[in-house]
Amino acid sequence: MTSKASAITLTPTLARRLAITRQRLTNPRPDPTPDGMMEVFSNLGYVQIDPIRAVERTQFLVLWSRLDNYDRAHLDTLLWRDRKLFEYWAHAASIVLTENYPIHHIQMRYFGRNNSGWNRRARTWLEANEAFRQHILARLREEGPLSATEVEDLSVAPWTSGGWTTDRNVSQTFSFMWEQGDIMVAERNGLRRKWALAEDHLSQWANHRPLPDAEVVRRAIQISLRALGVATAKQINTHFIKGHYFRLKETLAELAAEERIIPASISNGQTTWPGQWYIHAEDIPLLEKLSAGEWQPRTTLLSPFDNLIIDRDRTEQMWDFHFRIEIYVPKAKRQYGYYVLSILHGDQLIGRIDPKMDRKTGKLHINAVHAEPDAPQDKATGQAIAAAIEELALFLEAKEIVYSPQVPVGWQRGLR
Repeated sequence: MTSKASAITLTPTLARRLAITRQRLTNPRPDPTPDGMMEVFSNLGYVQIDPIRAVERTQFLVLWSRLDNYDRAHLDTLLWRDRKLFEYWAHAASIVLTENYPIHHIQMRYFGRNNSGWNRRARTWLEANEAFRQHILARLREEGPLSATEVEDLSVAPWTSGGWTTDRNVSQTFSFMWEQGDIMVAERNGLRRKWALAEDHLSQWANHRPLPDAEVVRRAIQISLRALGVATAKQINTHFIKGHYFRLKETLAELAAEERIIPASISNGQTTWPGQWYIHAEDIPLLEKLSAGEWQPRTTLLSPFDNLIIDRDRTEQMWDFHFRIEIYVPKAKRQYGYYVLSILHGDQLIGRIDPKMDRKTGKLHINAVHAEPDAPQDKATGQAIAAAIEELALFLEAKEIVYSPQVPVGWQRGLR
């Protein structure tokens, strides 16, 4: 790490280590307790929700990668009893911190207000079905939390789309009302959700005074940058409150002038990565420790939607790791598998596994293990990967791990 005229130059290795450390993917791990879980959420800012359970739902896997074996009931407690967390939209449907409600409110109040074709269509449809919206609000006010299946479809105009939401008028109305901040998910059992009025579920924010847009953006930039460790404006813009960073470049310049964030470049001495990078000033002591060799790496597996790798372009630039999810790719055309977990080994992404949890037999099937071309091919690395898979099996309560023959030769001794 070098510094000149208040700007910092990092090596690619140091940049990767900073990002991984800020993502809580090094040792020591947070405690697998509600407090430890809140520590992870405070560091990440959000955890994405996804319904696919080929291995486990991503919200549970992201926490497992950081906490190891933990009690899923802790997450329910934080969401539905303590309400320190709530479900809302970040770059996708996510679990976010209740203390950040004033930041997420910017999306609620701007929902549907821009003039894209989709937003115009959503506005027109909502206006046509305003009476239905009012009916739902009245029922929630009178009866308390309800699931979408408990509400009769009284819409007067059907919702149409090129996807699976066509004619799903009740669930689409609930979804729009959720994004507008009228209602909140008040209970979840798997994919089944119950909805409540926002003013009932998070009553402490019912009459809050919205933060000015400029203040929201100032706060969100810093949350995103700390979660990412080191990032460009483009990477920040796709993170946390995606698409709502108004006056992003100007605000970055203001924060840099105040020395709350520090301009940075990433170079190996011969090649400099493109773009203006930034680091949060509060992470400079951590950067100094990492530069001095205080680095405690570990090996773990990452959900396809993990915060570290969800920005595919950033992942490719920082780790030279091309990752695309193949869920919607025909089986015969898949390169790696249906629900692939990436292998994080120290500061490198060295490969991926294709797992499937068979809950009827209790077997965790490892259909294939793939190594990156430059991955270390030795027994110790294979053993580290095997240990991570065993930790996953323990978390999934699998009775047995079943490996296919498709394992890199250099890792076979460790994985058998």
